[in-house]
Amino acid sequence: MTTWMRTLLQHARWLALAALVFTLGLQPARAAAVEPGQPLPALQLKDQHGQDWRVNADTRLVLFANGRKASNLVQSVLGAQPKGFLESRKAVYLADLSRMPSFITRTFALPALREQPFTVGVVLDSALLQGWPAAEDALMLIELDDGRVKALRPVSSEAQLRAALGL
Repeated sequence: MTTWMRTLLQHARWLALAALVFTLGLQPARAAAVEPGQPLPALQLKDQHGQDWRVNADTRLVLFANGRKASNLVQSVLGAQPKGFLESRKAVYLADLSRMPSFITRTFALPALREQPFTVGVVLDSALLQGWPAAEDALMLIELDDGRVKALRPVSSEAQLRAALGL
């Protein structure tokens, strides 16, 4: 093997290594799992009005809806409550709209949410919710204690949600 071939081979190895390191650096970070005893993973989201939304340190309850039935349940119970109701209960509402086509989200879902008397954290990218609990046809209640997940509870009726909210 000639000297220039060895040099070319060494450069090719370095380029391959650099490409591997670059590719690994571009991999999206996996979301932390939401499990009892663990801190609730931080989310950087917008609400239905385009304002920054987050789960504050004093939040005690996250209402997480990942489907239409769960969203309807929340809206039927919270729609009749006065503005500031969730805040008074140290609760937040998080809605996963990522499976909805973006045209439908922009044209129908977000305008409907803007009419509600409560704030909704809106998830448009499903990758942000990897590791989050999902219950088929149910709202997931995530109970928090000092920022840590205390319990996960699926709720599928208005009566259960009312009880959880102290109504």
